[in-house]
Amino acid sequence: MYKPVDTLYSKNLYYSTNLKAPEVTFREALLQGLATDGGLYMPLSIPVISEEEIETYPALDYYEIAFRILRRFTGNDIEDDSLLSLCRNAYNFDIPLENVYDRIYVMRLDQGPTASFKDFAARMMGRLMQHFLSLEERYLTILTATSGDTGSAVANAFYGLKNIRVIILFPANEITVLQRKQMTTLNDNVLIIAINGKFDDCQKLVKSAFVDPSLSHIPLSSANSINIGRLLPQTVYYFYAWSRLSGKTDDTVIFSVPSGNFGNLMGGIIAREMSLPVKKFIVSTNENDEVPVYLKTGNYVTIIPSINCISSAMNVGHPGNMARIVALYGGIMDEKGVIIKAPDLEKMREDLFAVRVSDNETMETIRDCYKHYGLLLEPHGAVAWKGLQTYLKHDRAKVGENMLCISLETAHPAKFQNEIERLLNFKPHFPPSLSEIENKTENFLPMDNNYDIFKSFILRYYKQ
Repeated sequence: MYKPVDTLYSKNLYYSTNLKAPEVTFREALLQGLATDGGLYMPLSIPVISEEEIETYPALDYYEIAFRILRRFTGNDIEDDSLLSLCRNAYNFDIPLENVYDRIYVMRLDQGPTASFKDFAARMMGRLMQHFLSLEERYLTILTATSGDTGSAVANAFYGLKNIRVIILFPANEITVLQRKQMTTLNDNVLIIAINGKFDDCQKLVKSAFVDPSLSHIPLSSANSINIGRLLPQTVYYFYAWSRLSGKTDDTVIFSVPSGNFGNLMGGIIAREMSLPVKKFIVSTNENDEVPVYLKTGNYVTIIPSINCISSAMNVGHPGNMARIVALYGGIMDEKGVIIKAPDLEKMREDLFAVRVSDNETMETIRDCYKHYGLLLEPHGAVAWKGLQTYLKHDRAKVGENMLCISLETAHPAKFQNEIERLLNFKPHFPPSLSEIENKTENFLPMDNNYDIFKSFILRYYKQ
């Protein structure tokens, strides 16, 4: 377990969850993406924010909270004025907190340029990368796997950045048309590949490229949540939501987090370690329930192939960020999901309540929420809401009647118009960011799930 560091900055060093790579600075971890031993970077120490400081957050704008949190992880790698400017530029959209009943809210993280919570991390990450690369006059190729919203958010966040090329892989038959078009209609420095396989296959291809010695001459990095630069900005909206709905450190909060690759959850856990007063995280998964099963039985078994559910961005049979969660609780997990050293499972069970939500339950939740509350949810937000309701029913006596609870809605319902129309008999309103791409021409490359083919493509692409 971590020992909190009560200083403005942490040591600004990052270690690999595989424990075989040298420690690096934030800038190095950001630009490198994956550690040289195949592990994921984690902060050597997590800084704690004083109660006095976080009780000032209700008076701050989102970008100001982001600056105060992220500067503790970037340390001296970037000047305060530059970081503040990047935060102001990245976060120029709303974060609605919709009251449903009592003190139970939905945080809508779907108002950014791609109508997805991934905008929060991808926009900040792209700006940080471009900042460092331009200072060094360097160039980088980003490899990213997506199960849905990551790809569109990364494509848009990195589009047009002069020092960065982007290659995004997606499972050909497991994302919506709208999610695909948000990537495939951009072109310029963004190239999209449709893999004949699952998200886990896409992620495996990307990870294999990072540790392939024959590609070591190509400067590669990742914009998945396996990259620490994608993960850390996701801590901010947990602080923001609490600051708007409470702001007093003796008032704890429960978050329900729709969980696929577990970057969203990991961001929340880091926020809690920094002193955000979180009582419990509800780990809400779809039928890919390897983590709920693990917390129940102590036996972690990956799901291969992953199960195709309507909450498509959560169709992950082995969450990449599980290695970070295991590390934070004192264990070691390798990139294949093998637990080398067991974490403190009892502490994990104390902090996390994991729920499996089936497709039928997801659809029923969408119907019921709209019927009873006028609350419009898409499949991922519905999984989170069902998870929260399951927990409240399970532990109502412990929770009490006045507990602050926040369920995360991670994509705009319009991105799932077919499901919404089928379940509710109307088409959801399209935000401008989605309606503008409907008639644009797509451009993407189909590819077999074969690493040698993918590697040959990278080598050709890099020479162009």
